[in-house]
Amino acid sequence: MAGFGYKILGFGSGGAGKPYNIQYLVVAGGGAGSKFDYGGGGGGGGGYRTLCSKSYEVVTGRNYTVTIGAGGSGNAPGNCAYGQKASDSVFDTITSTGGGGGGGVNFQPPGSTPFTCQSLAAGGSGGGGGAYFRTIFIAPSAGNGNTPPVNPSQGNNGGTAASNGPPSSDGNVAGRHGGGGGGAGGAGGNASTSSPGSAGSGAASCISGSSVTRAAGGAGDSQGSGNPSPNRTANTGDGSLGTVAPVQPAAGNGGSGVVIIRRATADSNTTSGSVTTSGDDTIHTFTSPGTFQG
Repeated sequence: MAGFGYKILGFGSGGAGKPYNIQYLVVAGGGAGSKFDYGGGGGGGGGYRTLCSKSYEVVTGRNYTVTIGAGGSGNAPGNCAYGQKASDSVFDTITSTGGGGGGGVNFQPPGSTPFTCQSLAAGGSGGGGGAYFRTIFIAPSAGNGNTPPVNPSQGNNGGTAASNGPPSSDGNVAGRHGGGGGGAGGAGGNASTSSPGSAGSGAASCISGSSVTRAAGGAGDSQGSGNPSPNRTANTGDGSLGTVAPVQPAAGNGGSGVVIIRRATADSNTTSGSVTTSGDDTIHTFTSPGTFQG
């Protein structure tokens, strides 16, 4: 007679691991500002999704994919002068959307149907609009934030551009200004005919043990100014400033994203990512793609 077989279930490879709860911060890359003759729009901050308490369940021994979004490039292709949208950051099922690029307009003869280059302006936070002649071309509207929508919101809208219209007979070119890029903490400012739009504020988190603000937008720029637009710092998710061609060769790149996971030290012995501690908690920081093992 055949004997009875027994299967012993437990932790490790033979059975399910132990569940426990974490908190997280997932910040996408920031969008690039636009380089536009008549006033570039600021780039939008990267999507910003966080849990302020340990309430997201993971399982010991299980692998969770981490993706870090790159910042948008300030070198736009073709005839459009927009800034590039950034890439998404991902932890497990949580996706934060890349920040939208600052707006631009494609050049076309007067009287033709205007073609706006705004497809890259929506994102985690929206890029600011770029300025142009309103009497001949459509000045692009600002990019929408929280796109695609999640709850709580991952970001805010960019600000609109402003223009006084074509140059006057005396060659005056003032009065054209780009809108500000939206940020995780507030919308980008709308430009007026006297000033560009301000940058949307970022949002602060203490998940890493001290308060750090991330995912701010970039300010717009004004025709005749051409303020520099430096590359944003890596792993901030900040959008870069708009600028003006041909004074500046290109707008700066947006800052790349970051993923941070915080857990009770007693819950696991994983050493995924860059590990630090704060009180009774262990913090795992990812500045490049990887895997969080529960």
